[in-house]
This record gives sequence, C-alpha cells and structure tokens, in this order.
Amino acid sequence: MSEDFPADAPRPPRRKRYSGKNPRRFEDKYKERNPEQYPDTVAKVLASGKTPAGSHVPILVTESLDALNLRPGLTGIDATLGHGGHSAAILEKISPGGKLLGLDVDPIEQPRTEARLRAMGYGEEVFEAVRSNYAGIAKALATRGLEGVDFIYADLGCSSMQFDDPSRGFSFKTDGPLDMRMNPERGLSAAEWLERVKPEKLAEALALNADEPRPETLAEALAGRKFPGTLAFAEAIRAASSKLSPEAIDLTIRRVFQAVRIAVNEEFTALDAFLRALPGCLKPGGRVAILTFHSGEDRRVKKAFQAGLRDGLYSEISDGVITAGPEERHHNPRSASAKLRWAEKANVA
Repeated sequence: MSEDFPADAPRPPRRKRYSGKNPRRFEDKYKERNPEQYPDTVAKVLASGKTPAGSHVPILVTESLDALNLRPGLTGIDATLGHGGHSAAILEKISPGGKLLGLDVDPIEQPRTEARLRAMGYGEEVFEAVRSNYAGIAKALATRGLEGVDFIYADLGCSSMQFDDPSRGFSFKTDGPLDMRMNPERGLSAAEWLERVKPEKLAEALALNADEPRPETLAEALAGRKFPGTLAFAEAIRAASSKLSPEAIDLTIRRVFQAVRIAVNEEFTALDAFLRALPGCLKPGGRVAILTFHSGEDRRVKKAFQAGLRDGLYSEISDGVITAGPEERHHNPRSASAKLRWAEKANVA
C-alpha cells in the first residue's frame, strides 16, 4: 500500500462499470463525454448516426465555409459559438493572420469551448470568446473599436450538449428541472414562465413559435400550472393530446417544448435585433451566413435578406436554401431540418 493510501484508509469509490452499450443515463455516459480518453467509444457512437453525449456535431460545415467565402487574414464573428465546431473550421480557413470573435450567452458551455479552442493552438491574438447574445453584436464590435468585419456566421440551433444534459431542462428524454434557459443566470425558467403565463399568451407562443395546430386546447390545459420537471410537463402535454395517435403525440410534445424554449429565451426578439444590426456590422463585400432549424427562424432570415437586397444593403443573397445532403443526414439526423442562407453586403458607404 502506498503512503498516499494507508492500509486502514477507506478505498475511493469505484466508477460505475460501463460496457459502452448505450447506457441510458447521461451521467453514465462518461466515455462519450471524454473523447480524448475513449476515442473508440466516441467513434462507435458517431458511426451509429448519433451524437456523443455532451458534445455537438457541427452541421453543413463545408457549405457554411463556402457561403462565407473565407480566406487567410479575414476578421469575423461566430455569433453562436456553441461547442466550437464551426469556429474551429473557420479559424483554420482564416489562418494565418485572421481573427475570430465567438459570441455565446451560455455561462456553462462557453468556458469549455474557449478552453477547447485554446488547446487546439488558437491564442487570444487569433480567437476571443465574448459573453454576449448575438443581438448584442453591434456592441461587441463597438467595444473593440471595430467598424465592421469581413464575415458573420450564426448557427441558430441549440447545441447537442445543451439538449443532452438533463440538468438544463431542454429535453423530455429523461427527467430534469424544467429550465430551458440558454443563460441559467438570467430570466425566468420554463417552469416559472408556465406558472405565470396566461392561456392567450401561451396559445400565441405555440402557434407562432412552433406552428402548433391545436394551440388554444393545449394552452388551456398547460397555462398557469406548476410542473416539477420535464417528464411531468411532457406527461401533461400527452394527457391533453390523448385523442391523437402516438406519433402525433410525440410531435406535439416536441413542438410545445420548442415553443416554450423560444419564448423563455426570447429567441425571435433577439433574432430580429440581430438581423437589423447585420448590415451595419459588415464591411462592404462582407458576407453573412445563417443556419436555421425551423420555419419561424427561416422566415425571418429570408425576409430580412430579401428586404436588404431590395433596399440596396445587400448586393447578393443565396438563391433559395442550402440543405444537408443524404450522407450527412444519414450520419447526423439532426441535420435534416437545417437550412442555410447567405447574403453579401453591398459596396456602399
């Protein structure tokens, strides 16, 4: 027995054995959450078309880089840093001589992503992490004395590591606190919001945020109630949809969770502010590319780009949407709903 562990000292608890065969609990998936230590396990999960727990597989990477027209020496912004997959690819393209600001409001994931990019060799002279919602993009530039940048990228989807972690309350796969906040340090949690919301406002959120076909019925059943966790909330939605088929019930639960998440984080308000600020944050000839995941987001981006083209703010916009190909949809099912659009700033003052 070593000096560090005397014979009479209690043994440290052994980590729960993990066979690698799809453990159900997020806490048990420690191999998936440690890609450096368990690359074989992570490779198996990826090969099965799933995302390893606690990580995120970036979507439409090549298409996004092409849309931004990147080259060495450019300065730009990743307005939704997330897990850093797109940022890492962008940094590789703009090196040497380039600079990237990464905006993210999540106080839990942002430091982890910054550390991950630092470990890849990107120092402060190349990459800076900024604690900010993308609606604050103009302020982030002004604070650093930048009048404009060469490119701006935004992936509006939630990161897999947020959805997978039950403590964040985004998913109904396993029980957790009904939170859903991108920044748990600010605003009302989903549980608090639902307890206070009126049926009329919830019905409006269900219709606008998720195209829910039965907003009034669900709002009457859910508004003003106190839910102890994500599973209790999902069960209440299921009970209010009992006449539907099992497949339709599952889709309803997903739509309601999406609508509440958007409302709690005021995502559309932030997106509208971001879209208004974009032209003023780009240099002439600079490009913006935005990845969306549902119709409410895509409609806003499409209309903003079309209006900017009409008003002379943009010289060119993408012809329709760019979507994931069959191979990417097979290997990463979460890419199926992704839509990419881009616009180029006009060469005017």
